[in-house]
Amino acid sequence: MRDNTLKYLLVLPAVLVVFATAIWPLIEAARLSFTVGRLNRPGSLEQYLGWENYLWAFFEEPAFWNSVWVTAIYTILTVGLTTIFALGLALLLAPGGRLRSSAQTLLILPFAMSPALIGVSFRFMFNPEFGLFDAFFGVLIPPLADVSWLADPQLALAVVVMADVWGWIPFLTLVLIGGLASVPRDTIEAAQVDGASGWRVFKDVTLPQLAPVLAVVIILKSIFSLKTFDQVFMLTNGGPGTATQTLSHYIYFNGMKYGQIGYSASVAWLMVIPMIFLTYAYAKFVFRKADQ
Repeated sequence: MRDNTLKYLLVLPAVLVVFATAIWPLIEAARLSFTVGRLNRPGSLEQYLGWENYLWAFFEEPAFWNSVWVTAIYTILTVGLTTIFALGLALLLAPGGRLRSSAQTLLILPFAMSPALIGVSFRFMFNPEFGLFDAFFGVLIPPLADVSWLADPQLALAVVVMADVWGWIPFLTLVLIGGLASVPRDTIEAAQVDGASGWRVFKDVTLPQLAPVLAVVIILKSIFSLKTFDQVFMLTNGGPGTATQTLSHYIYFNGMKYGQIGYSASVAWLMVIPMIFLTYAYAKFVFRKADQ
């Protein structure tokens, strides 16, 4: 009896914390998403029912679909590039990998910076007048000097992607190093004895056994890319225009600037849907890995 009481006393705080930090905000966002709000912009006197928030987002608001498109491109690019670069660094840092000490030194640097600070740093580095990249291009690639990177829609999105990839490579690299350490060495050595090249060993032996870890890395990075906000806010603030406005920035922009709390809550709930599927897939992979 005492054991059960103690167990409940230990579990209850955890349940309350989860409810307060995860479940209750979702309930409150759902309630707000069905409140009455203004139609599109401040100053409009037309009122509409809360559920029309969702209809407005889907059928009447091009900016919503623009933010969805930007978020999709941003997620695909950041997840793909970060995973590729992190896997390359993990192979370099794996036992016996080349350039291990140099790559290890470079790996530590982004850990000292928050995402917001990374955004500010990249904004200054890409300044066309005194930025580091402008000076670099001025010496090595003169045609790219004095380019207004953050004023061009395509280039601005590329800079935002670059900043995110740079900041996430270290963490994913460490995760993949752990995955590479779990690959049986005898399997790799047997393939090498059979005369397989380094590429064949990686493609036929290492990569299949690393696939579960790669899946977890891709799902986890996708979750964070979908909800990214701080770097975009500090680096471009969604500009130029709405070229880099992700869904999170769009929600903030409508809620804080235009005061459309109900509409912003509705869009936030629409963003929760892919998050739920990704979180479920992530949990499934993690717990399946733990059970093996």
